[in-house]
Amino acid sequence: MGIDWHLRLRMAEQGMFQTSDLVPLLAERGIHLSREQVYRLVAQPPQRLSMDVLAALCDILGCQPNDLIEVQVVNEERRKTAEQGRTAAPPVRRSTIRRPD
Repeated sequence: MGIDWHLRLRMAEQGMFQTSDLVPLLAERGIHLSREQVYRLVAQPPQRLSMDVLAALCDILGCQPNDLIEVQVVNEERRKTAEQGRTAAPPVRRSTIRRPD
């Protein structure tokens, strides 16, 4: 499963082009996030999102949750591992140390 996060697009539709525009609007609704937290919320899809934050965003932007979150079904299987993104290590080369006769 993949997720497309459309918060930046919805903000632009409302004439909000800076992430800091959201900070006071969220605070009016009882959501107190730092500028850095709001930046991350706008710039990348959140891994976890509270219902209060989602409801506040929908209220601010005049949209529904489906307008912010789009679920993509991906046919290929994705495996998340710690090794993801790393290049393969070079093969191990064994050597033998011999004493001179």
